[in-house]
Amino acid sequence: MLVAKNIVKTFNKGTVNEKQALRGVSLTLNDGDFVTVIGGNGAGKSTFLNAIAGVWPVDEGTIVIDEKDITKLPEYKRAAFLGRVFQDPMNGTAATMGIEENLALALRRGTRRTLKTGINNKERALYEDMLARLGLGLQTRMTSKVGLLSGGQRQALTLLMATLKKPKLLLLDEHTAALDPKTARKVLDLTAEIVAEQNLTAMMVTHNMKDAIQMGNRLIMMHEGRIIYDVAGEEKKNLQVEDLLRKFEEASGEEFANDRMMLAK
Repeated sequence: MLVAKNIVKTFNKGTVNEKQALRGVSLTLNDGDFVTVIGGNGAGKSTFLNAIAGVWPVDEGTIVIDEKDITKLPEYKRAAFLGRVFQDPMNGTAATMGIEENLALALRRGTRRTLKTGINNKERALYEDMLARLGLGLQTRMTSKVGLLSGGQRQALTLLMATLKKPKLLLLDEHTAALDPKTARKVLDLTAEIVAEQNLTAMMVTHNMKDAIQMGNRLIMMHEGRIIYDVAGEEKKNLQVEDLLRKFEEASGEEFANDRMMLAK
């Protein structure tokens, strides 16, 4: 479903601020893989997701989704292939538009999006059913402006929007990091449910080691722009946080010193 080969990205090349963010990263995801991505600050996790999403062009390498080379496609043209949920709940939705209008835009992803034809009753019923599953009461607030919602409500809505029209690949960039623990758990549970129901191929960047172990069928660890550990199946299921810390030290030759991730043990 995804084949990324030898991805290289350097920011501010040729200046004193030069930073090689990705150093020949290669990764292949099969259809239905749900991969969690962990690593310290500056490891290249979000940079890799942004490379796949087309936020900026890569310096070297190729990115193929569902056998289509998208390496040179601009970000807006990749929307037909990708669903994305961002760390900031303010991203991914149109704050001044209503809940049903945001969902209507998501349903039209990859096509010429317009609301001129309006939202018919059948479509509205679909949205109400989907929103009811969240247990947040949003199905009774279909015309409410999204900007009035809480962070957790917006993130749950963004997740629905990202998966309303089944994407080839779902990208989740620390999508619960800005939420309180209870709300984050609810969004994570919803994520697992949707990914399983739709058999989605997904990548989830997280700072929480427990979540990285519990979610998905595969885990990769990044360090200084490289993948240093890749584990799947039963071996992943049996992992403990201490195992990840040890693997990091073995692969990198350094002690793991990310306070944010250590607190999330």
